[in-house]
Amino acid sequence: MPVVSIRHLTSYRYRNPVAFGEHRMMLRPLESYDQRLLFAELTISPEPSVLQTIHDVFGNCVGIARFQARADRICFDSTIRLEHTPQPAFAGLDGDDGDRAVLPFVYSPEDLPDLARSMARQHLDPGGELDGWARRFVRPMGKTGLRTLLSDMTHAIHREFSYTTRLHGAPQTPLETLTLGTGSCRDFAMLMIEAVRSLGFAARFVSGYVYSASKKGGPTGGGHTHAWVRVYLPVCGWVEFDPTNGVVGNADLVRVAITCDPRQAAPLHGTWAGLSSDYLGMDVTVDVVVEDDAAAQPQPLLRVAQGR
Repeated sequence: MPVVSIRHLTSYRYRNPVAFGEHRMMLRPLESYDQRLLFAELTISPEPSVLQTIHDVFGNCVGIARFQARADRICFDSTIRLEHTPQPAFAGLDGDDGDRAVLPFVYSPEDLPDLARSMARQHLDPGGELDGWARRFVRPMGKTGLRTLLSDMTHAIHREFSYTTRLHGAPQTPLETLTLGTGSCRDFAMLMIEAVRSLGFAARFVSGYVYSASKKGGPTGGGHTHAWVRVYLPVCGWVEFDPTNGVVGNADLVRVAITCDPRQAAPLHGTWAGLSSDYLGMDVTVDVVVEDDAAAQPQPLLRVAQGR
């Protein structure tokens, strides 16, 4: 299993010292059977007067910092080490179970209340363009295998759309991505989420990091945070899809936040008070390194360093 080291440094620069309001951070990866934290350190400067960690409605880890000091720069420096154990996609879709995993399908009455929000569409499609695009992956006659449908859609987005880096602003709407034929990882994730929701699936937006265990070149979307998709299948639960890289499953993907709406997964969000002319810019650096397995040694799980 690879050991992955992630450093995520964000700094904001101002012409004059300004006052800072509350800042919310989503930088700590979610622990599960496939990713285990070995070390986590967060350095914040200037030192916050209050720093706490909570779980949001989805169970994501959210850091909350409040400040009293004014400064002309604010920095958030997160360092993570974790063991990552990717799992095969569609585990359990073999034999009879695989034969039953086809469209049309329905979720069980027990699951529907919890999945309802993940099934609700967020973008209008008045002309049915998105619905038509999604239906191209459904067989015109007979039943369509879920594994084939979702894999084909993932690969089609990777093959047919051009990737562009866009680190700021809201994602494009799915119709904009269809029209332009280009987009960022967030745009491709939202296109696939809305497409599978149009077919009756529950889908969620995932934010985190991507790396390359093969070390034969970095994946598309590396060097900053990455976004992909989770789809709930009755037989095998939540399955991950990275349409930006055409990857089915969670290989090389480190989850930090899982939400219904990308606006709920911002890595860092906060407020400041001062003149609009004081703002000079933001700098973000994300370095992801794959270590040797032997490098994984027991370490303190959480260390918070403030105001160095």
